[in-house]
Amino acid sequence: MSGQPMPCSPQEIASLFLFEKLSPEQLGRLCSEGRVERFDAGPVYTEGAPATCFYVMVEGTVVLSRRVGGDDVEVSRTSQRGVYAGAMQAYLGDQVPQTYTNSMRVTEPTRFFVLPAESFAAVMRDWFPMAAHLLEGLFFGSRNTQRAIGQRERLLALGSLSAGLTHELNNPAAAAVRATATLRERVGKMRHKLAIIAQGPYSREALAELIEIQERTAERVAKAPVLSPLEASDREDELTDWLEDHGIQEGWRIAPTFVQAGLDTDWLEQVAATVAEDILPGAIGWLNYTVETELLMDEINDSTTRISHLVDAAKQYSQLDRAPHRVVDVHELLDSTLLMLSGKIGRRVRVVKDYDRSLPEVPAYPAELNQVWTNIIDNAVFAIASSGGGGEGTLTVRTAREGDRLLVEFRDTGPGIPADIRSRIFDPFFTTKPVGEGTGLGLDISWRIVVNKHHGSLQVESAPGDTRFQVLLPLTDPESETTQTAEEPA
Repeated sequence: MSGQPMPCSPQEIASLFLFEKLSPEQLGRLCSEGRVERFDAGPVYTEGAPATCFYVMVEGTVVLSRRVGGDDVEVSRTSQRGVYAGAMQAYLGDQVPQTYTNSMRVTEPTRFFVLPAESFAAVMRDWFPMAAHLLEGLFFGSRNTQRAIGQRERLLALGSLSAGLTHELNNPAAAAVRATATLRERVGKMRHKLAIIAQGPYSREALAELIEIQERTAERVAKAPVLSPLEASDREDELTDWLEDHGIQEGWRIAPTFVQAGLDTDWLEQVAATVAEDILPGAIGWLNYTVETELLMDEINDSTTRISHLVDAAKQYSQLDRAPHRVVDVHELLDSTLLMLSGKIGRRVRVVKDYDRSLPEVPAYPAELNQVWTNIIDNAVFAIASSGGGGEGTLTVRTAREGDRLLVEFRDTGPGIPADIRSRIFDPFFTTKPVGEGTGLGLDISWRIVVNKHHGSLQVESAPGDTRFQVLLPLTDPESETTQTAEEPA
């Protein structure tokens, strides 16, 4: 938007704090290369447009805003003379994209001193060469540091996830190995017992009855009910007494296995009624091995299924075999992240899932949303651990619909975020964790993923015992997409 040209007075320009130390010659150059313009209420420039001018307000009221998702968010409003905006990075030349990083409008007739970007860059290099070099070093140094620490943040998160996944995989893998070794031993004893039975004075009919009992026993194992500790103890006593009454030695060793398999005294009575009395001890021993092998195979199946689920969760979390941008169910992403972080979350933190399963799928970059969930959950667990309650607390993950957006909320029972630092938690390098434990980029990266890449919003509400990070994602693709990536600073 063009303003109304007006005379440029070196004396008036010198009254602005930005130019108060300049010489008369320097002020004359500014007025010769720049100009004063008067703008009526309305926009002056728009975020993302080529940055052609540097603006210094002489009088009036100016408002700066940033585009967040589909909304313009006001970031500054002032009537202070001398405030400046626009092509402030012109001195960097073509080393960075020269576009406006915000939008500016005025709410009343306002006068600006307007300096073309090329002139602003020239006077910076001519009048303040050392300052220009320092500012250039500060700009690129900060950006490189942010990128390097961002990569470090990802590596630390990956290491934590790898350690947690290894821990989670180790338990079922060790159980499967242990059960396999025991199963090999039991099958060997079963073959030995079968050989003894085959060599005994048993008729073909008796052997057929044993095999039929074995089949029925295996079926009962598969349908075994879950008993309380008290119920299991009472049934073990009953079975032990029955076995001893029928001459079965060391019945107290066999009884717990039979109880775990869902067998009771009624079943044992059926076995006793089916086989001859002299066969009963051998039949019970053989059936004990049958039960043990079935239980061990169930244990192996449970362990390998658990390993398979963990591998599936790792694939879901990493999204390595998926399209980078696609329509996803956020609940699948949340579940995979919680499973991947279960080792770090631990047993002291109770996880509550309050999902609205009727929510539709949303267009997203799923691997990067998983990174957002990881950063927020990691902070929540840290907050709970530092709350002074022995590390115990609750993490609630809730999904809901809010208008045309999908809400994902993470609520923790930690000590809360003090009001004086709440506005800074999304700033790069800001962290409340001890030195060496946090880089201060987790929430900054999360903010840029949600806002810049998904056109959503990330906000926080906090009180002692109730801190809520809320991610709002559009339910449909926005009309225009930003080209800025989450890896580059906003």
